[in-house]
Amino acid sequence: MTRPLDPSRAAAADDTATPPAAARTTAPSTARDRAKAERRAALLAAAARLFAERGFDGVTLGDIGEAAGVSGPAVYRHVASKQALLGAILVDVSERLLTGGRAVAAAHRPAPAADRRVAGVSRRSARPASGALAALVDFHVAFALAEADVIRVQDRDLDRLAPGDRRAVRRLQNAYVEVWTDALASPDSHARDRRAQTPDAESPAERRVRALACFGLINSTPHSVRGVPASRVRPTLTRMALAALTA
Repeated sequence: MTRPLDPSRAAAADDTATPPAAARTTAPSTARDRAKAERRAALLAAAARLFAERGFDGVTLGDIGEAAGVSGPAVYRHVASKQALLGAILVDVSERLLTGGRAVAAAHRPAPAADRRVAGVSRRSARPASGALAALVDFHVAFALAEADVIRVQDRDLDRLAPGDRRAVRRLQNAYVEVWTDALASPDSHARDRRAQTPDAESPAERRVRALACFGLINSTPHSVRGVPASRVRPTLTRMALAALTA
């Protein structure tokens, strides 16, 4: 079963990491740099598609280069190896997932009580933390529909990553799970257990189970609905994920 990408495997113990092979680089500043970045992006997209279709072992660097329009030896100017490409794909998408999730949660975080009093806004009229959960679900559903190939690659080929990249993916995806468990822990969240109204009523491990179950529901679906328009799938997935979180 898949998770944020797949935290049932990737979001494991947070090891002390060495810099991953897929470490981020600065934004390109010249036309030559931009062209190089575009070719690298094309290689990553082609690699994700081919890895999803054939599996890591069923694809060569030559196959990836041909699909991306990069000829033979020129591929090595952009990536050191097929394993480095896999690392770049999974570290990059994990970074984007965490950055996006944090931005969504921050945009829907209720103001502190003191700030609401100063602004003359009652607690009842403040934006509820459950809004953060709904926004996170919407964000993750959109991600899963757009990145179905990458999710499939991680689910199948995570163990083929170099150690540094594997640790980076674990660390990033653990942090993304925490974004969700923090939202679930909010005293104002409608996803809270109705039997009690304190954050301690549900343990962090129990909130993590709920988050991972929600990821599994969302991530597994795009693989089985190919051919159905995303505009039809997205609202159904969103309703089901919210229902799972609030069960």
